Amino acid sequence: MTQTTQMDAPQVDAEASEPARFSSRSIRSFVLRQGRMTAAQQRYLDEWVPKIGISYQPEPIDLGEVFGREAPRILEVGFGMGESTAAIAEGRPDEDFLAIEVHGPGVGNLCKLIAEKSLCNLRIMQHDAVEVMRDMIPEGALAGVHVFFPDPWHKKRHHKRRIIQAEFVKLVASRLAPGGYLHCATDWQEYAEWMLDILSAEPLLENTAADYAPRPAYRPLTKFEQRGLRLGHGVWDLVFRRR
Repeated sequence: MTQTTQMDAPQVDAEASEPARFSSRSIRSFVLRQGRMTAAQQRYLDEWVPKIGISYQPEPIDLGEVFGREAPRILEVGFGMGESTAAIAEGRPDEDFLAIEVHGPGVGNLCKLIAEKSLCNLRIMQHDAVEVMRDMIPEGALAGVHVFFPDPWHKKRHHKRRIIQAEFVKLVASRLAPGGYLHCATDWQEYAEWMLDILSAEPLLENTAADYAPRPAYRPLTKFEQRGLRLGHGVWDLVFRRR
């Protein structure tokens, strides 16, 4: 997957190329495709990543030092082009946000939004989110994790590439503080059912709703989502909390 489906780049059949592998998971959940980088995105990426970007390192980081204060920290897995990420950070200034995306155009676009909105509570990492969470985020350090519209990998033979797997959910739960939340959203019903089954099976998490949750007010409707709703497509939110 791209780490979200908000990217406009064309889909690539993962089995057509050699899968990328690393120690914690046998199969990566995204295909690295950069798409078209505009001149503005490249300019903001070059200027702002040195200011607000965090480089991957295989050891825990001090988030208090990164943000220069003590506040609840929210990690987002795959922010696409970053519009929702910037809007959420702007609307929640008392919290700090670490947003992760592997695709350059999205990183450049979010840098542009950070500059335009003068956001001080948002940092970016351009790296695989599973490695970041596994190696850099201490246990119990997060107040929340967002996974909005991850690639559903529609074909059954590709389901193993979905980011929402039991192993990943267990990792997320271990990084959440007690009472911290995991918020997932998808516009693919079969994937919503998959998510509900896997999240419900994690003993460290409990559902905040009977099944699917109402869309929290802090998550804005994306243009893609609004178009889908006009066409009668469903959207499912799931919000689970660390016991």
